[in-house]
Parts: sequence; structure tokens; C-alpha cells
Amino acid sequence: MPKKNYTAPAEKIVSAVGGESNIINLYHCVTRLRFKLKDTSKTDKATLDAMPEVLSVVQANGQYQVVIGNDVENMFDAVMKNHSIDNALDSDSEEVADHGEKGNPIIRFFNVISSIFNPIIIALAGAGMLKALLVLCTTYLGMSQESSTYGILSAAGNSVFYFLPIFLAFSAARVFKANPYISVAIVGALLEPNFTGLVTETGAVVDFIGIPTYLMSYTSTVIPAIISVYMYSLLEKQLKKFIPKNIEIFALSLAALLIMVPLTVIVIGPIGVFLGDGIGSLINFASARSGLLAGAILGAGWTFLVMTGVHWGIVPIMLNNIALYGEDPIRPMVAAATFASAGVALGVFMRSKNKDTKALAISSMMPALLGGITEPIVYGLSVKFKRPLIAQTIAGGIAGAFIGAMGTTASVYVFPAITTFPAFAGPTFIYYLIGITGAFIGSAILTYILGFKEDTDREPVTKKTNGQTDDHSISAPVSGKVIPISEVNDPVFSQKAMGDGVGIIPDNGTVKAPADGVIETVFPTGHAVGIKTTGGYECLIHIGIDTVSLNGEGFETKVKQGDKVKKGQVLVEFDLDLIKQKGYDPTVMVCITNMDLVKEINIMAPITATDQDVVIDLVGKGV
Repeated sequence: MPKKNYTAPAEKIVSAVGGESNIINLYHCVTRLRFKLKDTSKTDKATLDAMPEVLSVVQANGQYQVVIGNDVENMFDAVMKNHSIDNALDSDSEEVADHGEKGNPIIRFFNVISSIFNPIIIALAGAGMLKALLVLCTTYLGMSQESSTYGILSAAGNSVFYFLPIFLAFSAARVFKANPYISVAIVGALLEPNFTGLVTETGAVVDFIGIPTYLMSYTSTVIPAIISVYMYSLLEKQLKKFIPKNIEIFALSLAALLIMVPLTVIVIGPIGVFLGDGIGSLINFASARSGLLAGAILGAGWTFLVMTGVHWGIVPIMLNNIALYGEDPIRPMVAAATFASAGVALGVFMRSKNKDTKALAISSMMPALLGGITEPIVYGLSVKFKRPLIAQTIAGGIAGAFIGAMGTTASVYVFPAITTFPAFAGPTFIYYLIGITGAFIGSAILTYILGFKEDTDREPVTKKTNGQTDDHSISAPVSGKVIPISEVNDPVFSQKAMGDGVGIIPDNGTVKAPADGVIETVFPTGHAVGIKTTGGYECLIHIGIDTVSLNGEGFETKVKQGDKVKKGQVLVEFDLDLIKQKGYDPTVMVCITNMDLVKEINIMAPITATDQDVVIDLVGKGV
């Protein structure tokens, strides 16, 4: 099978977010390209939504998020390869540089948490899975905890969690714009054997230059490292004002260590531990007091938290619970939402009559069941068809309530999936298994019962004759030479990423409706119009190649979104000579974007057509 080419869609995405000059920086998480843009008004959401590679577009936490799904890393690499765009995960990026200066404080908080935890989640998930497998090996497969094999594998699984403050220090330093190596040195002191040797018990009191100091164990903790690095980032700015450049190489780190390590040990560390302990106690109290309510809220609402990026604020609480108590009650409740999403895919597969929808359902269900990745289902099925989102919310809420009421816990941080069952092994595993099975089956049944409307549900429209409008024909919107769309000079169109159709080399600047229908989209720049014909076909008329860069110059639209139009009605007038003078290719692309509705397409090319000549003849699947 030939390797998929991501260059063309990557170029389309960059153009649709306003071009390279509009991008401050970019990084990706498990499923999304996360852009930080200068001006979101320059984006073209309609183009992104129409791309088959894009599942959805989300604006949240100050980011313009393009949801790709499993191919996000390949798409990210294609974008970065051909553009000079800052990687937000590089230490010199501007990512979250304004975290403390402007914007909604809640949004700033989630931006910071997301930026700190995103880079290390992959390490946490892998280490958590290894720890879970060791539990399985020692419990059921006879591996001895005294064996050297166990010791080596245990070290591999424990390393990320034991040294979690170090990972957080480095990541937080990147976000807070502090020297990452000095930050690691400060936090690393909390794990150094001379210090840990002083900690005979939590709360032990020692003397530091006459100051009574309460000692804590900081292995696997979350909050102290983040607060400490944030405080150091403020101190570093002040130190650089006073330390001469010629001695900064040693004086900066010397001053930082002398000030920040004692400050962290005496003040920041204990406050962070007490704060984390308080949050953990509150969560556990709420879970014990009403696990049913907590589980219902998380099981029903987690999908919506993920869609907005707010879920990152809960990840540290899960990790903190595991560090303090060795188990976490939140992750199992969240699993209800994950398996409810997977159930949607099964329900859609059983209910749908469209082979492309069925294929999407099956292909998106496997990453959810095996890896806990649900965005392809959420955006490709639930949000698109709406009713499945209701089904998974109900099923997730009920299953989450059951899981919470039974006090189910996870022993390590993992993504909820079939492959991560060992993380939930223990006395409550049977309740976890019942809960997620109920979420999966219940969501599938509800999705099937509630149903959903897809393109093939429309009443088929028969052809009309005797001079009446033909609902299955597309006329040339502009007169000129008609060529197959595969021959146009834009790879997005020539590779049929947007759909099949024709290109027209125009001989005038008047674009007319190619059929009766309703205007679905009018691009602000006037260079493209989308129309849904009375036959149910979605036809995109794109005037020129890269003419979006003209920013509306030379284009005058005559219709607006929602207008009903008749074949031959003027939609757009454009200055053909201006487009040529500016060096742009004036070819007009005419393509059918909902090809899932088309059984057969006949292209009339190459010909020279007037704006009344049929250039595309369609046979619908319902005909």
C-alpha cells in the first residue's frame, strides 16, 4: 500500500488558519493540532470542516485546535517540514508567554496545566501500563517480587512516577520561561539522597540556620515542583537584572540554588504537599460521600471537558491521588465516558446504511477500545449526527454513577482501554468491568434506538424531464474551457481531497448558480461559494488558486448564506484581469464535496462550455 501523502492537506490547513504569518506557534497532542494564532478572524473554518482529514475545529483555552485523529503526528510533521513555524514545545517558543498577564484566569490556568502535562503524558501512560502489567504478572503469572527480573522492570515502570517532580520541573520551566536545567537542579535537590536521608518521617523537624524546617517526601508529587519552578521563573528575571553577564554562567545558578532550594524546602514544598493532600482528601471525601453523583457527572460530562480542553485540570488530581494514596477513584469514572464513546461507534455501524459511515465507525472504534482515543468517534460520529452524543452522555452517566458508587479505583495512571485492564485490577475490578461493559453496550443500543440522520436518509429526487430542472446535473458556473479536476494546479483539488468535479479556465468574471439550491457557504473573501442543490448534492465553487490571499480584492458577492437561488442566478462577480495581473491562476474549481451520496459521476471534459452547459452528471445512491 503506498504511503499516504500529508503535504497537500497540511498546506490546506496552514492556509485555512490564516497562513504561516498568522501562526505564533504550534504543537500537537494525541489527536489535535494546537495552533496559537495572532488573529482568529483570518481563519477559514468552513474549509477545514470540509476536509476529510479534519474531524473538527475547536476554539478553546486560547488555542485554535484542528482535530485530526490518529494521523495527527504525520500531519504535524508535514506542516513543520514545509513552514518556519515555532514548535510550542521548544524552550524558546512563545507558548503561554502571556500566562500571567492577560485573558480569562481560568483559561490561563488550563493553558498552563495543558502545556506542562502534554509533553509527559506519553511517558506517564507507558510507565503506568508497565506497572499494571507487573501487577498482573505477580498476581496471576507467578512472578516473584524478589526476582531480579521484577526489580529491573519495576525500576522501568517506577522511574517516571518516582522522578515525576523532575519531569514536571523541566516541562514547567519551558512554560514559565525559566532556565530548564537550573529548574531541574532546584527540584532535584528534593530527591537527592542527602535530603531524603533526613526525612525519617513526614513532618519531621530539622534545623536550617536556626529556622525550624518541616520535612516531606517529594517523590511522585505534582504541585511542589510546579509552584517552585514558577517562583524561580519570577526570581530569575530579577537576578538577571543584577548579575553581570560575564559571571552569569555560574552566578545565576549559584544564587538560584542558594535561594530556591531552602525556600522550597522550608515554604513551597510543605505548602504544595498540604495543598495536594487537601485536594486529594476532598476528592476522596466527595467520592466516598456520593460516588454515585461524582461518577454520574464525570461519566456524562468527561466528553465535553475533553472537547474544550478543560480535562487537563483534572489530570494532576489523578496523579496526586496515586502518589498520596496509591489509587485513584477518578480514572474509572472517566472510563465510563470512553467506553460509551466506543459504544456509539458500534451503534452507528449497526444502524447506518452508508458504507463510508460504517467504515468510519469500525475504524474509529478500535483506537477507542484498544488505546482510549475517542476523538475520531466524538467528532466524526457523535457531534456530526448529534443523537449519538445524547446516547453516549446518558450511557456514560449511568455507568459512571455505578462505578463511582462501588468505589472502583485505578492503581496507576493509564488511558482507559481494554489493553489497560491490569491498572484497574483489585477488589473492585469486577465493578469496573460491569460498568464499562454497561457503558459500551448501553451506548450502542441507545444509538441504534435513537437513530440519526445521514445523507442517505434523504428522499431520493428523481430526474425531471420536459424542460424542467435536472436535479442530478451541474452546469458550468462560468463559461470557459472545462478540464478534469485532476489537471488543475492545486493538489488539494487535483488529488480530489475536496471531492470530484471539473476545473474551468474562465473567459469572463461572472459566476452563476450551476443548479437550483440553497447557499450554504459564502467565504468572506468572496473567492468561494458552497451551494446545496435541490438534489441534495453539495457543490463547492472555488474561484482561482490561492486567491484567498487577495483578501477579497477583485471579488463581489451577490448572495449570502441561506439564500435560495435558481440555476443561472449570479453568485459572484470577479475581476479576471486583476487575478491574472497579480500572478494567480484563475481556474475555477467545481466539485461535489459529499461524494458519499454519489453512486456514479460523469464528467463532461475536455469541452468549451457556456454557463448553461451541463459539465457534471450525477447518479445518486438512492436513484
